[in-house]
Amino acid sequence: MQIPLQITIRDVEHSEALETHIRSKAEKLEEFFKHITSCRVVVEVPHKHHHQGKQFNVRIDIGVPGSEIAVNRDHAEDVYVALRDAFDAAKRQLEDYARKIRGDIKAHAPKRPNENNDMDAG
Repeated sequence: MQIPLQITIRDVEHSEALETHIRSKAEKLEEFFKHITSCRVVVEVPHKHHHQGKQFNVRIDIGVPGSEIAVNRDHAEDVYVALRDAFDAAKRQLEDYARKIRGDIKAHAPKRPNENNDMDAG
């Protein structure tokens, strides 16, 4: 990573275990995709009034060459489940990005005006 991992924890009890967990998840993303330029993780409890306990929000912004991948996940009750879901989504988006830059995903060519006329005849 060109820029060190940035972790922000708001309105959540900060613990070394939580920060270590986040660093471990981020390192796994980098093992999977070496070209990550930056990674910012924000864990917070939004100031909304919920009747069923805390709602954790995890936002991950990952800088990659020529783009940025953003993931935003909410989960009631468990910050570790919210982190797992957010990092799983980030991994899927990195997989898609990696396929795209390798050329595995082809851009759709614009349709020619007469391509869809086959169904009109008849």
